[in-house]
Amino acid sequence: MQTKDSILEKLQPVFRRVLNDKELVLTEEMSADQHKRWDSMSHITLIVEAELAFNIRFKNKEIASLSNVGDLVNVIEKKL
Repeated sequence: MQTKDSILEKLQPVFRRVLNDKELVLTEEMSADQHKRWDSMSHITLIVEAELAFNIRFKNKEIASLSNVGDLVNVIEKKL
């Protein structure tokens, strides 16, 4: 079973790659309005890459409920 910290750790390289930011330090509080490269297109890519990284599929309702990285971590944790 993965912890929130291990999920966040696994997501960090995904976010760094998608947002093209090698210095990014991912936190549960982080949201799209806090990073200039996190737009609607990169958001979709982040969701797809997270699905691939954890071998899961998100439902549309789950995606719509995400307001920050912590929400994403919580949904991933429930699916694992």
